[in-house]
Amino acid sequence: MNTPKRYTITAALPYTNGPIHIGHLAGVYVPADIYSRYLRLQGHDVAFMCGSDEHGVPITLKAKKEGVSPQDIVDKYHAIIKQSFVDFGITFDNYSRTTAKIHHETASEFFKTLYDKGEFIEEVTEQLYDAEANQFLADRFIIGTCPKCGNEESYGDQCEVCGTSHNATDLINPKSVITGATPTLKKTKHWFLPLDKHEDFLKEWILKEHKKDWKPNVYGQCKSWIDDGLRPRAVTRDLDWGIPVPVEGGEGKVLYVWFDAPIGYISATKEWAEREGKNWEPYWKDKDTKLVHFIGKDNIVFHCIIFPAMLKAEGSFILPDNVPANEFLNLESNKLSTSKNWAVWLHEYLQEFPNQQDVLRYALTANAPETKDNDFTWKDFQARNNNELVAIFGNFINRVVVLTNKYYDGIVPKPNKFTEKDITTLSLTRSYPKKIENSIERYRFREASQELMNLARLGNKYIADEEPWKVIKEDECRVQTIMYIALQIAGCLAVLSEPFLPFTSDKLKKLLNIEDKSMEGGYVSDRYIKGITWENLVDRVVLDNFIIPNHKLRKAELLFSKIEDSAIQAQLDKLEATKKINEAEEKIVEPQKDTITFEDFTKLDIRVGTIIEAEKMPKAKKLLVLKVDTGIDVRTIVSGIAESFTADEVVGKKVTVLVNLAPRVLRGVESEGMILMTETQDGKLVFVNPSDANVANGLHIS
Repeated sequence: MNTPKRYTITAALPYTNGPIHIGHLAGVYVPADIYSRYLRLQGHDVAFMCGSDEHGVPITLKAKKEGVSPQDIVDKYHAIIKQSFVDFGITFDNYSRTTAKIHHETASEFFKTLYDKGEFIEEVTEQLYDAEANQFLADRFIIGTCPKCGNEESYGDQCEVCGTSHNATDLINPKSVITGATPTLKKTKHWFLPLDKHEDFLKEWILKEHKKDWKPNVYGQCKSWIDDGLRPRAVTRDLDWGIPVPVEGGEGKVLYVWFDAPIGYISATKEWAEREGKNWEPYWKDKDTKLVHFIGKDNIVFHCIIFPAMLKAEGSFILPDNVPANEFLNLESNKLSTSKNWAVWLHEYLQEFPNQQDVLRYALTANAPETKDNDFTWKDFQARNNNELVAIFGNFINRVVVLTNKYYDGIVPKPNKFTEKDITTLSLTRSYPKKIENSIERYRFREASQELMNLARLGNKYIADEEPWKVIKEDECRVQTIMYIALQIAGCLAVLSEPFLPFTSDKLKKLLNIEDKSMEGGYVSDRYIKGITWENLVDRVVLDNFIIPNHKLRKAELLFSKIEDSAIQAQLDKLEATKKINEAEEKIVEPQKDTITFEDFTKLDIRVGTIIEAEKMPKAKKLLVLKVDTGIDVRTIVSGIAESFTADEVVGKKVTVLVNLAPRVLRGVESEGMILMTETQDGKLVFVNPSDANVANGLHIS
């Protein structure tokens, strides 16, 4: 295959209804950034595009909840999300937004082109309508039972449990998210993209051309959709937030967000090209351009079926070469959830782990959900940092820089005769650029990150085995060679780590004094070419002179620091508190019972009593048989509290007793009253106790 002239890389547009969390980073943005950084190091022409998706129904839901306008919501979260990407070193060439004028123009023009070519079907159909809210219900305004897997909280367009896409009218027992009402069907006119018209093309393009090079999860989901038979898909919606339908009859309607959003990649490229004085069209229309979409698995159908059908129908655009979708990342064994605050938010992470972006990037890459859903745990995060970044990578670099400064005042020594071990080590070092390259080219970023760590392991083992701190006492010439070879490995790590650990790479280049940036009025060293690329790195490693003799290093600094148990426990405690809040909110509060009169209430005889005896009811899991002194008598009461209290625990307890309840026989024992109980917010059963423990048995409570 010929090397493309240029690459257009896109990352899924995040919804601006909240900040972004580690699931977004692991599933889309870190892999896309690794790939883009790698391509730039290769010297390729790269356009890495993304932007905020600001027309989704989640935005309008958030706005209703907060009592503000949708524009207020998107402005707020666009700024937060954009800054998070900057903070974590995600190197978009342009991060745009779908409320931008250039996007409205681009999406409208795209729609009109397809409309003028007769690529749409115009139909009057019955759509779900909320009479209480007086509006048609967009997909995310409806929840119901998924017709495929039975998930009772499936959205109107897609089930997040099984991943199946469907129409809202396919849901069983649909409910309006706005009012909770059962929607009715009402006629409305919309435009549809006839996917069935493009079925033969999609079969040829996906099922034949990409059977071997697309990931199994992507290919499998596409095949399932195509095998099931493609049907027309509505590209407009009855909403007032979005891009107005730009043709006659489109009043009160907007473009469907999944028609609008992927066009955002194109409009972002236009915006970038205009700013940089470039021509945007080759990045989307030249067959020598390679287009790659990075997405999560819930977006597969839109990027592999619907958007390609749109591009094909338009006629002048290239199609994606690959769509390396990832699976989902869970957090401490539970699904990440924005609404339940079950997440690690990027802006909060940096407050609690300042300047440790690369630790999270590495932990998420090393545990990336590339082939199956994976679980992020704080303990694994700590172990990745302490046992790998600190103990292997950081330890090796620190030893090398410290010893070079100690023995040679930071001047790279000239090597002497190489031993067989030296030659083997250099040969292995030369192999790593290609190993990492092969993994990245196959979108196996987890594998690539471990090859990088293996190079650090090679360096760590080499210097540990050679023990220059001991050899220096006997053979100074030998130590010069040891340190020279160790520095070649360190130099390779400085460049090869950039896609994965960009902040660490910058720091390491400064330590090794191999930056290509202007400092103190001139380049740090004229021995190093401006802009070290992957290719010239390989050339230099082959020649064994990447870090050249007589070059001067800077003083040592630690690349990574150990993360203590207390920091991890704080995160676990934070999640536990969130879990308790969610459990309390999810508890169903029983509605108020029918109103009673004061006379009804006065019929209740509620008194203070003391439990004087208690025993477990034989063969009953929940029941205790109690003897209670009510002040008027000692009576037997059977109470269902055995799962919360032992018999010994309740003896002597002051309790509140309903004494005039009609007797009832339970498992052969007559119960002559009821102990009043309640539950705490966390579900714990507790007694409704008299306020003063000294009150006498038999007194009324009123």
